[in-house]
Amino acid sequence: MKSEDNKNLLLAIALSVIVMVGWNYFYGKPALDQQRQQAQSQTNAAQSGSGSSVLQPPVQGGTAVTPAPAPGSTVAAGAKIPRDQALALVPRLKIESPALSGSISLVGGRIDDLSLNRYRETVDPKSANIVLFAPNGAPDAYFADFGWLPAAGQSALVPGAETRWQASGDTLRPGGTVTLTHDNGQGLVFTRVIGMDEKFLFTVTDSVKNNGSNPVALSAYGRISRHGTPAVLGFFILHEGLIGYLDDKLQEMTFSDAVKAKAKTFAKNNGGWLGITEKYWASALVPSQDKPFSAAFGAGGTAANPVYETAAIGEVATIQPGGELSSTMRLFAGAKEFHTINTYQKALNAKNFDLMIDWGWFYFITKPLFHLMEWVFALVGNFGVTILIVTVLIKLALFPLANKSYESMARMKAVQPEMLAIRDRFADDKQKQQQAMMELYKKEKINPLAGCLPVLVQIPIFFALYKVLFVTIEMRHAPFFGWIKDLAAPDPTNMFNLFGLLPFTPPALLHLGIWPIIMGITMWLQMKMNPEPTDPVQKAVFAWMPLLFTFMLASFPAGLVIYWAWNNILSVAQQYAIMRKLGTKVELWDNLKATFKRG
Repeated sequence: MKSEDNKNLLLAIALSVIVMVGWNYFYGKPALDQQRQQAQSQTNAAQSGSGSSVLQPPVQGGTAVTPAPAPGSTVAAGAKIPRDQALALVPRLKIESPALSGSISLVGGRIDDLSLNRYRETVDPKSANIVLFAPNGAPDAYFADFGWLPAAGQSALVPGAETRWQASGDTLRPGGTVTLTHDNGQGLVFTRVIGMDEKFLFTVTDSVKNNGSNPVALSAYGRISRHGTPAVLGFFILHEGLIGYLDDKLQEMTFSDAVKAKAKTFAKNNGGWLGITEKYWASALVPSQDKPFSAAFGAGGTAANPVYETAAIGEVATIQPGGELSSTMRLFAGAKEFHTINTYQKALNAKNFDLMIDWGWFYFITKPLFHLMEWVFALVGNFGVTILIVTVLIKLALFPLANKSYESMARMKAVQPEMLAIRDRFADDKQKQQQAMMELYKKEKINPLAGCLPVLVQIPIFFALYKVLFVTIEMRHAPFFGWIKDLAAPDPTNMFNLFGLLPFTPPALLHLGIWPIIMGITMWLQMKMNPEPTDPVQKAVFAWMPLLFTFMLASFPAGLVIYWAWNNILSVAQQYAIMRKLGTKVELWDNLKATFKRG
């Protein structure tokens, strides 16, 4: 016996399966691929190669940037040395702030040593702090440098990677500044004033005074350089690589695309920013927003040790004898905190700086959902509880739609005898059978697709919640209760080692935590609200669907699985109440008894 409500539920489930499979296919990445990526990154870090630069002096009066080697941009050949040894090779200026610690190299004047004081590698509070920048010569070198480039045809001696700067102090702290100076011995005196705030923003002002007898044409630049490919996640929903708001639109280039393209230039920009982003961390240059600048993305180096760079370069300016020229650029280097990013966007008037956080296609749902979760979190202090409360609020918002759906399904149960009679009467004429069914639906005011609507509406909400859990640093290492220490990570327990009782770690394909199991049980209970279909194909699909979803969601963030399980429980309660209200028989208990009786 086939019932239309079962068809609708089957269609809804099929849509969910398509979405989930498509999500895994396009957005997911197998654990093996991640391990290979990490292994490649480690190999890169252990080898060396030549660097490159996307900087080249623009022609006089122009703003074009094309890839070409620049002084001091190459990395010396030879094996990499440990980070602490690389730091000790040159004199340094210490950085101390509540958010950052590190140092500035007085050789080259680079900001090349930064650690994030408030973020750690794991949920263990004793684990190491996140290291963002590392000096040239160390594994995964990553730094920002600033300076001047001579105009085309000129040969002014400007500071480079090996230039020794003199510092006015020994420590840079929030609210203060340090001044670096260098005299090239040919009439040009260079000054670099560096300041920082209490979070992740540096202000770098470069000045040059012409004490010589001839005019000098220079252009100021800022550059972010990263050596070696980081162990990116490789998810389609998350951009990791070179990024910027240039040519009045968001520009994104993955690390692999940068290697293929070699370079991409943006000839003239009136405002914007550019940098390198990962899931939670980023660095970005923000030039003066009231002056035009050129920009470029690029990749060079070797296959074993690629070098990725983003650079901004100002227009050429001529400094007459006795004259002086200065340029100010900001550097963001830190965690992609929502409110911090928004504050910098407003303070610097940086165009769309909030796009540093990858909100995705459903940003019009994702951002409001994030705001709602933040508001609830401020009241309860636990993001797991926040997910439970937000799920209830979503159910309330969708209550009218769900009510209509369940009422329609209840009416279909009530007219099931008439539907069976129509099938028997027109068993050999499918067209007349469908016509009669449609007349019955119209008479009884039944929408045969109503059962699918709640699931269809849930899909973008599901994606939006996944995005919030996956990309926002506010969710990183956010605990729930018990064994869930990080809602943004999968449930760490595993049925296949008896939830930690057996002393071994099963392979990634055999990972099934407690919360995915709870989710599967609640999904199974929800299906038992309706009578089992007599069609063997439908019956098999219904029987295996909860198990399939249980394994599919096992690798998803625990917060998302908790949401799905709690949503199932609320749906069962809602459907039960509506069916009782309409006087429709609730099949749950009978179906459970029948299932266990067969077992």
